[in-house]
Amino acid sequence: MLPHTTHMVLFQDLTDPAVLLSLGDEIATHAENTRHAGPWKSGVFHLFARTGILAAFIPKDCGGTGASERVLIELFLAIARRCLTSALALSQWAAAVRIIDTSHDPSRTTLLADLASGRIRATVGISQISTSRRHLSAPALLATQHETQWSLTGLCPWVTGGDSSDLLITAAVTNSGETKFFCVPLQARGLCIEPPMKLLALSGSRTSAVHFDRVDPGEPIDQKSSSTVRTGGLATSALALGAACGSVDLIEKEAAARPSLRFVVDEFQSECRSVRDELFDSITRDIEPMQRNRLRLRANNLVVRVGQAFLTATKGTGFIEGHPAADRVCESLFFLVWSCPPSVSAAAMCELAGLDPDSEFSSDVL
Repeated sequence: MLPHTTHMVLFQDLTDPAVLLSLGDEIATHAENTRHAGPWKSGVFHLFARTGILAAFIPKDCGGTGASERVLIELFLAIARRCLTSALALSQWAAAVRIIDTSHDPSRTTLLADLASGRIRATVGISQISTSRRHLSAPALLATQHETQWSLTGLCPWVTGGDSSDLLITAAVTNSGETKFFCVPLQARGLCIEPPMKLLALSGSRTSAVHFDRVDPGEPIDQKSSSTVRTGGLATSALALGAACGSVDLIEKEAAARPSLRFVVDEFQSECRSVRDELFDSITRDIEPMQRNRLRLRANNLVVRVGQAFLTATKGTGFIEGHPAADRVCESLFFLVWSCPPSVSAAAMCELAGLDPDSEFSSDVL
């Protein structure tokens, strides 16, 4: 486990565009180190805690500032624009916080306050019940109860920051088919964290598979209301849009020396504004899952096309490993596989095959 210290939180006005720009610039100075070592080692998570970014996700009665969903989406956009690895890590931390916040447990207030200040770090591992391993005949992670004691056995296949966090919020299926959420210390006996995967991109997220061998997780999270795991939410679309905007920024720099690229930049900027408008419109009203998935597909499509456009603009130079264009192209492909509901994946496959995503074939794909 990496050592980390208590942070003095200096709340900043996260609704101020100038503050977001300044934070983005500071995050960008760590981006290269973050891309390889992760935001926990590079100092970005210290920045999140110190400036009140973590506190924004946590209710006021638990040591946070309880920012609105609009402000949180703005944060994801600003961070993903400058460093997608940092934005991904924050999104997984935020998902863990959201589940903890549903708890009736008296320790909820103290735990969330520690998370807001950065004294404790958490991550989430729930893909085994949402998008990964669901085709298996047996649950990937099984929760068994022996009298009053619970035991977890199986696998969390994707855990961001598994070797850099203190707590893992995970979900397991009982013998009766019920889903239970648990808060598990990453030092628990019987828990084994594999070395971080060497991914096509975003290896700095330090994503690992985590194995459970009769791990005692304590009591399940006693939730205030029935929670379901939702994939393809607005945060995932925000990260895709933020990454797309970041690539457009880089094409714009190329256009400074090559005015012929200006019309490309203008067109992409217009499309980014349109997707942004749709994203924030979705916050103000309770959109249907189908509309949310269409937004996700649109954001995914945009980030992939902009990444390819940036590579094309840089010509052969951008095809060299380590060039920003090469990094952006690889990072854009992440959105084709991350937290994609089957309908989004199917529609993407249809588009790649030249089929109408709304055709009768789309329901048969995947």
